[in-house]
Amino acid sequence: MSAPLPIETAKRLLPWLVAVAFFMESLDTTILNTAVPTIADALRIAPLSMKAALTSYTISLAVFIPVSGWIADRYGTRWVFLTAIGIFSLGSLVCGISVNMPMLVGARILQGCGGALMMPVGRITMVRTFPRSELVRAMSFVAVPGLIGPLLGPLAGGLIVDYLHWRMIFFVNLPIGLAGMYLVFRHMPDYRSELGTPIDFVGLALFGSGIALLSYVLEVFGENELSLKSIVFLLCLSALLLLAYGRHSLSAEFPLLRLKLFRIRTFRVAVAGSFATRLGIGGMPFLLPLLYQIGLGYTPVQSGLLIAPQPLAAMGLKMLMPKILNSFGYRRVLLANTVAIGLVAMLFMTVSRGTSAWQIVILAFILGFVSSMQYTSMNTLVFADLADADASSGSSISSTVQQMSMSFGVAVSSLLAGLYLGGERRPGPEGMISGIHWTLLTIGFMTIAASFIFRLLRPGDGASVSQHSA
Repeated sequence: MSAPLPIETAKRLLPWLVAVAFFMESLDTTILNTAVPTIADALRIAPLSMKAALTSYTISLAVFIPVSGWIADRYGTRWVFLTAIGIFSLGSLVCGISVNMPMLVGARILQGCGGALMMPVGRITMVRTFPRSELVRAMSFVAVPGLIGPLLGPLAGGLIVDYLHWRMIFFVNLPIGLAGMYLVFRHMPDYRSELGTPIDFVGLALFGSGIALLSYVLEVFGENELSLKSIVFLLCLSALLLLAYGRHSLSAEFPLLRLKLFRIRTFRVAVAGSFATRLGIGGMPFLLPLLYQIGLGYTPVQSGLLIAPQPLAAMGLKMLMPKILNSFGYRRVLLANTVAIGLVAMLFMTVSRGTSAWQIVILAFILGFVSSMQYTSMNTLVFADLADADASSGSSISSTVQQMSMSFGVAVSSLLAGLYLGGERRPGPEGMISGIHWTLLTIGFMTIAASFIFRLLRPGDGASVSQHSA
């Protein structure tokens, strides 16, 4: 491996380059969440059916992220990262000119192909540039500019929907993408592997088809599009495909995802805990705009302002993360914080007609604080005990599971809300408030239950990535 930049220069510039891409992705997602009711009305579909536009993107990420490590090793981090931003920008353009739901879903899949390379390749480059003792601080620094997207997204989405047109929410990615491509071309380190390992096409076919099929079933479940017999059959088929991949990966010389890494305790707990936590609260960015706009009658701009405190709190915490982890350790932080996230989700049940905007803002601030602590802890614990040679594979597995859980989280939240709404596709304000309240209670308990996974950690776990970062 070789980097065209001196290591100190790479350390100084790399976090900003990665942050540009993360900013574009996070801005796109948060703008879309705010505009869900408006786009659903424009395309003449039920608001809950808009989850297809959200899950199609994240599932595309989950299907294609596994090959990101191999592609980066083969063609170099700089060119892969640059191409990823280009594909994501092209997908944004097609989203903006979509005329129906199938076209929008297809464009979101294209965006996902680009995003599938951006996140894991960015992490791989960071891991290869910074020593373990500096990783928490470096990742935290990257996350701060990246959180500007969630800060601006809800408000920008509301302003665009109210005063321009919903299509413009996708076009804002284009100048950011062009700027990002230029900066990456000029300044990003170009790491690649000297070993030309072959790609696991069999594994990609088994894993990709299994995940895509499982996601499709979760998406259509509860919408009367398939009979119960068909759903059971598809669920069994997806499970068989994933089990077949698991067996294949253990015998393949160069598997798509190296499942043997799960023998490492910190890696196993971090990945499993990340999946369980996001499965619970991953649907909140989808639920809250529906609660605010349809249930409480707020405009998209007002809804965006109510969500904005979440990334503000996250930005404020990032610089404190190394000290918190160094003082209390990963085990205590993750045990306590996972329970806190579940309780905060339940507290949003107090939001109803007549609730003060300041109460909503305070809840949003607390949610942003605990969510930021959770995600940074889990994302850095993944690399605590991995060898440098396993960084690409570990990043691919972690990113794949993360995107799967986010997509499943939206699907589970939408399914729960649909069940609590009694199958009503276009509920009124009171029905929407009640359905989302019961959904928040359920996902709160699910998140609290996820805390038991982190009991498997030992007090000293993760010290290699936190003890020198404070």
